[in-house]
Amino acid sequence: MYNFVLTALAFIFKQNAFIYCLFSVILVFIQALYLNNISVRHKLFHRFTFVPAFVFVLMSTYAPNFLPFNETLIINFLLLGSLDIMFGFSQTNQPRKLIFNASMLLSLAVFFQFTMLAFFLLLVVGMVLFRSFNAGEWSVALMGYLTPVYFIVCILFLVDNLAFFSSLRHLGFSLSLENKPNLYQIISFSGISLLLISGMYAMQINIAMSSIYIRRDWTAIIFYFILSLIAGFVTDFTIKSAWLITVPPMSFIISHILLLEKNKRLSNFIFYLSLLLLVFNIWVNK
Repeated sequence: MYNFVLTALAFIFKQNAFIYCLFSVILVFIQALYLNNISVRHKLFHRFTFVPAFVFVLMSTYAPNFLPFNETLIINFLLLGSLDIMFGFSQTNQPRKLIFNASMLLSLAVFFQFTMLAFFLLLVVGMVLFRSFNAGEWSVALMGYLTPVYFIVCILFLVDNLAFFSSLRHLGFSLSLENKPNLYQIISFSGISLLLISGMYAMQINIAMSSIYIRRDWTAIIFYFILSLIAGFVTDFTIKSAWLITVPPMSFIISHILLLEKNKRLSNFIFYLSLLLLVFNIWVNK
């Protein structure tokens, strides 16, 4: 599907590299604001803040391969939209409508990158966490997941291009973010790991007094992060932006340490460390 998007954009913008770069920057900022909006509407943090948006923008610039326009930017919109809808499963009088929409968004992500098939498990976790068992609702979830497949198969059949599905299955192995010296990779990985570990430490403190509904939301986010690691790992190395799918859940988690009120020194240290890591990555990749 990403190739069709590129074809449409090429028809509109031709080969103007600046337009694609500007489009990518705009998408990153829109995603940052949407991610922040999710955290505010669902009360993931104890107070209103733009820290999640700040962390998302910061982490999106850590690797230069994340900056150009790529399919992962579109995938992140679909995954965040599905997660947003799941958070509303237990707060609506029309759960089947939301379940259908969430599952359909997850299914569309697969047509942009096959490894997003792993996020079907996120739908299963969302159904278990936010809804009591109902066979009808599970049927709706399956129907929503298969609906994009049905329509795409019909369209491909009409244009006699069913061979598209033979190229959809695309797995590989991706571990390194950049073809840079090992020292650079070690420093970058260590810095991001420190941010993540400190965020998990602060998350345990911040959500200790939260309601059971907020804790369920954070359970879904943690599972989202685990699945993003798996999907990034089994994505072919030719897709340079594959690890960008880990940025949204990591941004949620790392935001905790910057909002930690019990230990301001630690939160300030992590803040300056994140900026130092950004400067280091820019300097290495200049």
